[in-house]
Amino acid sequence: MSVKLHARRAGVVAVAVTAGLLAAGGAARATPAGPGVAGTIIWEKTVANTHYVFREITIPAGQATGWHYHDGTLYGYVKQGTLSHFDSTCESDGVYPAHHTIQEPSGADHVHIGMNKGTVPVILDVLYVLPAGAPLSEDAPNPGCDFQ
Repeated sequence: MSVKLHARRAGVVAVAVTAGLLAAGGAARATPAGPGVAGTIIWEKTVANTHYVFREITIPAGQATGWHYHDGTLYGYVKQGTLSHFDSTCESDGVYPAHHTIQEPSGADHVHIGMNKGTVPVILDVLYVLPAGAPLSEDAPNPGCDFQ
């Protein structure tokens, strides 16, 4: 499938879910992803200085990605479940039910966490558009949020 078709399928949004649940607590520690949070790379390609990765991410019921950010923009499509997304102010910056898209901007000033507050797994199709050599995500400490 072409990158364009995958981007359309991904719905063009980001949910780079990586790095942690609230169980880790304090603002000085990176937070790990919750049990069972997993991602499978479907395809990837580097063109010039840009690395494209198409990945399916599963977040089990009651789990979260952990606090993180991305060095590039992510575009995601919620295939199943409802993703609750929070920024570093501990405020919700979106609730994304199945068949909706999300976009995550790049940079350390866009720390966020994706949570599954529902009863079925959240399944996301995510297109990462990263600088060549960048990791899928960068771990970040919990900014002091105390929610589950």
